[in-house]
This record gives sequence, structure tokens and C-alpha cells, in this order.
Amino acid sequence: MRLYQLSAVQTLPISKQEAWDFLKNPKNLKEITPDHMGFHILSEVDRPMFPGQIIQYKVNPFPGISTKWVTEITHMEEGRYFVDEQRFGPYALWHHKHFIEEIEDGVRMEDIIDYKLPFGLLGQLTHPILVEKQLRSIFQYREQKLIELFGKIDGETSTLEIKAI
Repeated sequence: MRLYQLSAVQTLPISKQEAWDFLKNPKNLKEITPDHMGFHILSEVDRPMFPGQIIQYKVNPFPGISTKWVTEITHMEEGRYFVDEQRFGPYALWHHKHFIEEIEDGVRMEDIIDYKLPFGLLGQLTHPILVEKQLRSIFQYREQKLIELFGKIDGETSTLEIKAI
């Protein structure tokens, strides 16, 4: 069983409250997801985020492939972090931690995703040519979209790393 970890860090010139208000609203996930992913929220998300919240999506992870993705908000500390875990979807395991930290000129946002692919060895073989490529594309799009929405801190750089753990 091979586990992978994605780590992405980005800084934005906004307040911690602005960052939290944006990230805690599941409706904003569509705005920072590439259109080619065919991302649609299927469940009602009119309440503020809370531990135990189930959110259902429809997503096209690869051309011609459509699937439901069900996540649960398992942990949350207002203004600091939340965790979503896949309950049903394309991964054998998906555990996504979102952290927000106030820094001198804004906020530092960090995503850490621990994930496992289905289909054993076949899944592992597809990782570098399909899955890793797709995840990099999604997070690079997200970074650019957040810069468009909120701006960029001069001199700050973002990081994106994917590795087997």
C-alpha cells in the first residue's frame, strides 16, 4: 500500500478573517477548481461549515470519467484549520488538511493531502502520468485564481510538492 502526500503553501495579502470566510464556504471551491473538472456541488451547503458536515460533489477527474465525490468535514477550529475526508469517491484514501496562519503582510495558507489510489499496483503506475499531473494542474490553477481574487505578497513564493510517504 503506497501513500502519497501533497503539500501546497501560498501566501495572500488578506486578513486571516477574509481567508477563513472564503475557505469555509464550500461554494467557493467551484471558483478555484478548473472548469475542465466539471465540478458541481450536489448537496445543500447553505449552513456555515461544521464538523460532521457531508458535502456531495460531481467531478470529472479525467476526460470522459464522471464520478460522485462525498466528503465529510471531520475537524475544524474556527479561523485556524479544517479537515475534509473522502467518504466516497475516486481515491482509496483522501485526508485533506487546510491551515491558515497570520503572517506579517497577510496570511499563509497550507494544504496537506494524504491520499492513496485504488487498484493496487495499477493505481501506483498511473500516479506519475495521470494523478500527480492532474493534482499539480489543479493546485497551480487554484494558486493563480487566488492571486487573481486577492493579489500576491511581493517577494513571496508558493510551494507545491507531491511525494510518496
